[in-house]
Amino acid sequence: VDTAVGELVDKSMASYGVQDLLVAAGITKTPEISILSDEFLQDVTNTKRKNLAVELLAKLVSDEIKTRKKKNVADANTLSRKLQKTLEAYEKRPLDTIDVITGLIGLSKDIRDAKKRGEKLKLSEEELAFYDALETKDSEVKVLGDEILTKIAREITEKIRESKTIDWPLRESGRAKIMSAVKRVLNKNGYPVPKKDSTTQAIMEQAEQLFA
Repeated sequence: VDTAVGELVDKSMASYGVQDLLVAAGITKTPEISILSDEFLQDVTNTKRKNLAVELLAKLVSDEIKTRKKKNVADANTLSRKLQKTLEAYEKRPLDTIDVITGLIGLSKDIRDAKKRGEKLKLSEEELAFYDALETKDSEVKVLGDEILTKIAREITEKIRESKTIDWPLRESGRAKIMSAVKRVLNKNGYPVPKKDSTTQAIMEQAEQLFA
């Protein structure tokens, strides 16, 4: 019986919109959801309907990650992996409901604070996207330091802007020209050779999202 009821609830949750989930979770205010403000996140934490709060937050975070991917592929992929890991742990029940809510709120704040990260590094939103594509948390890459990595991100952004044509994603010659420019920037700044090919592919994927 529990399994059957659970499956019915899962099916109904899948068809719910955000506004429906807000009402079901007992949150009567209509917040600016895209901002994921502290006040709204606190309301979600305080609701007595914790299971619905998890569904609501998971949907909001998932939607925000999809939006984020249009601007920053690497960051969105990292956030998506964290979301998947959190939800898998919740489904297997090693996590209490309040723990998964806390984890989802942490993810919400990571998304919301991405702009501040760019300001701290003195990078534009586009430059930050290429900075994240450099696998900056990898130990081999991290040794270059933020000064070099931010320099690479700025140079790559500039080179792609200079090299791109209107239909470059559809032309092999256009893609090859940009890939060559990216690799020259990486080589010039001492980027680790073993990481270069995978990073170049990540940068090309990011370039298509921003400039295609």
